[in-house]
Amino acid sequence: MAYRGRFAPSPTGGLHFGSLVTAVASCADARAHGGEWLVRIEDLDRPREVPGAADDILRTLLALGLQWDGAPLLQSRRAAAYEEALARLGALGLTYPCACSRTEIARGGRRGSAGPIYPGTCRRGLPPGRRPRSIRLRTSPAPVRFRDRIQGEQRQDVAAVMGDFVLRRADGIHAYQLAVVVDDAWQGISQVVRGADLLASTPAQCLLQQALGLPTPTYAHVPLAVDATGRKLSKSLASAPVDPADPMPALRRAWAWLGQTPGPAAVSPADFWRHATRAWRIEQVPALTRACIAPDP
Repeated sequence: MAYRGRFAPSPTGGLHFGSLVTAVASCADARAHGGEWLVRIEDLDRPREVPGAADDILRTLLALGLQWDGAPLLQSRRAAAYEEALARLGALGLTYPCACSRTEIARGGRRGSAGPIYPGTCRRGLPPGRRPRSIRLRTSPAPVRFRDRIQGEQRQDVAAVMGDFVLRRADGIHAYQLAVVVDDAWQGISQVVRGADLLASTPAQCLLQQALGLPTPTYAHVPLAVDATGRKLSKSLASAPVDPADPMPALRRAWAWLGQTPGPAAVSPADFWRHATRAWRIEQVPALTRACIAPDP
């Protein structure tokens, strides 16, 4: 299969260093393999979107020499595809409506690595007098396994660790887990290089791929760039967007964060990418010091 990768930022602000690390890793891996590199704007969560952020991210990527192939995809224009996938899952008996609020789930669910685990209140039908709010995937106890190119062998029982997760939210927005699976398949993505904060979500996405009969890409999760408190840098109040007018310091920092061998002193993004395409070695990217995927209970 031909290599096709992607970078998928959310337009909740400018391109921060943490996101740049992922962009550099995914683009370098694609170019080193002679593959395509696409950009997808994950703008499903409209209440969190910052006006103008998507265009700002695209301008910054270009200023840093990160040139994508084809036109960027906007998830906000893909609702019909997500709804079609949801209907297919429903026809297979794999979804059900849920009336529970977040407060109810927090009160009745046991704690999981990503928050309260849904206790299955509506699994056998809505309680009397309740109206549906969200749509959930009906999971079954079974380990999901995959090999991450950086983090190695991974295993998770999604039913035990995540429970029946949401596919369409109470506000009508399709959940990230569903959208990313549908779009990766539609765009023919063969390799996903992204931040390690999404490692624990990958088994749920593998489940959806299997249920929908879609191919599973190969995954590689790079370590997150964090601030002094350990907080994800792109979410840190102390972090600032990458300066497109002075791209080289950010590119050099990202390359070093990824454990890559420095090259000749690059004075322009074009110089940087000529070296990066030849010198990229994913085996030099540091692995995590602790597991991102919660062990089975």
